Amino acid sequence: MKPDSAAIRKRYDRIAPYFEGMEAVMEGLFFKNWRKKCWAKVEGHHILEVGVGTGKNFDYYPKDARITAIDFSEKMLKQAVQKRDRKNVNVDLELMDIQALCFADNSFDTVICSFVFCSVPSAVKGLKEVYRVCKPGGQVLLLEHVISSNPVLAAVMNLLNPVVVALVGANINRNTVKNVKACAFTSVHVDERSSDIIKLIEARK
Repeated sequence: MKPDSAAIRKRYDRIAPYFEGMEAVMEGLFFKNWRKKCWAKVEGHHILEVGVGTGKNFDYYPKDARITAIDFSEKMLKQAVQKRDRKNVNVDLELMDIQALCFADNSFDTVICSFVFCSVPSAVKGLKEVYRVCKPGGQVLLLEHVISSNPVLAAVMNLLNPVVVALVGANINRNTVKNVKACAFTSVHVDERSSDIIKLIEARK
């Protein structure tokens, strides 16, 4: 049986105090540069960050934008609040599940997520919510790790996935590009700098 939101939330609550330390090496080597590339593409004034976590993207926020950021883990959000206050970042932080966003239709110029859909129980439901709250003509930016196109590596990722989910609540074998293309976006583009397992996806409503 696939874990539900409550089970995954509990896992992120458990690791929240240690999360940045756990990912420090990967963050420094890979993720940091990808975050910069993703946030450089942000358009408009009203921005929604889904899955703010501990606030790893705070350093890349546009200075003149109105930003709302959400997370479904209370403990992760607590870490983000502490970082926001320490760094004096201008952002509204809210506890919320991507599968049931408490925002009106067509609210945001850009919706942005980084390494989020690996942890959403129903990725399609989450994508539909992201689409709903994005303004017509607005964009959705997704930075995600996905299953490899290499059959051997993909088989290994599928084999290891239950263990990774049990430990941290994240799937390593999602086909997020395919899921995004199945939604009602007018266009979907994968940044040409994307690697085999890290994809920067730009979707237009």
